[in-house]
Amino acid sequence: MKKDIHPKYFKTTVTCTTCGNTFETGSVLKDIRVDSCSKCHPFYTGEQKFTQAAGRVEKFRKRLEKKEK
Repeated sequence: MKKDIHPKYFKTTVTCTTCGNTFETGSVLKDIRVDSCSKCHPFYTGEQKFTQAAGRVEKFRKRLEKKEK
């Protein structure tokens, strides 16, 4: 590898601005702030709701039934 062409690699702290959770990782940035993390994101916590998608499917099925009649 060539010398002096690679960026400095730091042990950084990632901070979630929503819940305040922190964890360490490696990066070229010294400090990283994220909007949501695995502790507060609805997909990872199991609080994600699929009601909107289910409503669309039901609407489509009703339209399809009307066309078949």
